[in-house]
Amino acid sequence: MTKQRYVFLILILGSLSALGPFSIDMYLPGFPAIAQDLHTTPARVALSLSSYFVGVSAGQLLYGPLLDRFGRKKPLYIGLLIYALASIGCYEAHSIDALIWLRLFQAVGSCAASVAAVAMVRDLFPVKDSPKVFALLMLVISASPMLAPTIGGYMVASFGWQSVFLVLFVMGALLLVASLLWLPESYAPDPTYSLHPRPILTTFWSVLRHPQFFTYALTGAMTFGGLLAYVSGSPLVFMDIFRVSSQVYGWIFALLSVGFIGSGQINSWLLRYYRSEQIVLVAMLCQSIIGLVFLLGTMQGWFGVVGTIVMLFLFLCCLGFANPNAAALSIAPFSKNAGSAAALMGATQMAVGALASFGVSYFNTNTAVPMVAIMAASALLALGVQLIGRRLIDEPVAVSEEAGVMAH
Repeated sequence: MTKQRYVFLILILGSLSALGPFSIDMYLPGFPAIAQDLHTTPARVALSLSSYFVGVSAGQLLYGPLLDRFGRKKPLYIGLLIYALASIGCYEAHSIDALIWLRLFQAVGSCAASVAAVAMVRDLFPVKDSPKVFALLMLVISASPMLAPTIGGYMVASFGWQSVFLVLFVMGALLLVASLLWLPESYAPDPTYSLHPRPILTTFWSVLRHPQFFTYALTGAMTFGGLLAYVSGSPLVFMDIFRVSSQVYGWIFALLSVGFIGSGQINSWLLRYYRSEQIVLVAMLCQSIIGLVFLLGTMQGWFGVVGTIVMLFLFLCCLGFANPNAAALSIAPFSKNAGSAAALMGATQMAVGALASFGVSYFNTNTAVPMVAIMAASALLALGVQLIGRRLIDEPVAVSEEAGVMAH
């Protein structure tokens, strides 16, 4: 594979992976405007974020078997089409209930892109390159929290919140065209792969019971729950409590994403000297300490706008180190069932994220405490999973191994 082809594939896969984050981040500055226009509260608007996470979680379990049965591209096309149609529906929504349901369908469409992208990393690149490829994908994905809320803030102020969903429709349509024209089919359809519930559940169970998978998939899911608690809680914290404008909120969100991006790229350098397992454990330990300090300080009223931004920045830096390594380690043992493993990993992440997001909305107390408490709890749970799960892995599959390279 030439370097130019290598970069081009990562760009397409990264864009597919970024569709979901863009769909989440871009409309966040519009929460107050949506609440006012649809005669509801920002906390109820946040349920449209929770429904999105539920849709992604359920949808990934659906697409995993489809990707292993029909190849990667056909299910991807169907998902992107559903996404585009649901985006138009969100543009036309006239009630909060309609928006909540349409966001669920939008999520079901978008998760085809993310599951296909993760599975195709396993198909197209050597196992030893997985952490580096995931870090490069994160670089593309990380453009969304830098660009999406900033652009969304100005669009909401200038054209109304509905314009955000029009842009998301265009993005989905362009990615569908790009996938049709330039993305290779990386996995031959497997007619022997059964789509009956029992064999599918058997496949999922065989993946789930692998100690390396559940240790690192759960670690990634817990840290991801902390991230989505921040994503769903930050509009309420910054725009309702600290009273910043939608444009300023967009810039704050972009600034905070620098920590996520920067640490993800530093992670690529650290992989020259340390194993992925070591990096994940240290990241979880640091994030737990930061989360506890953040919670204590928030409860005591130590942090204003600047202090809150600093603590969130440090917390997100730990995510940049943990997530790419946890993702690579969780799917490293699989080649034949890589699609199902990727789907199960993503579904676990989004299920935990949906609970975290719902918790922030449910315990809305007009303070930052619910958001920060859920973030701290997620970090501590992830650390606990690491400390217990690592003892259960008898024969770890290192991401530096060549086994299963280009099996398809």
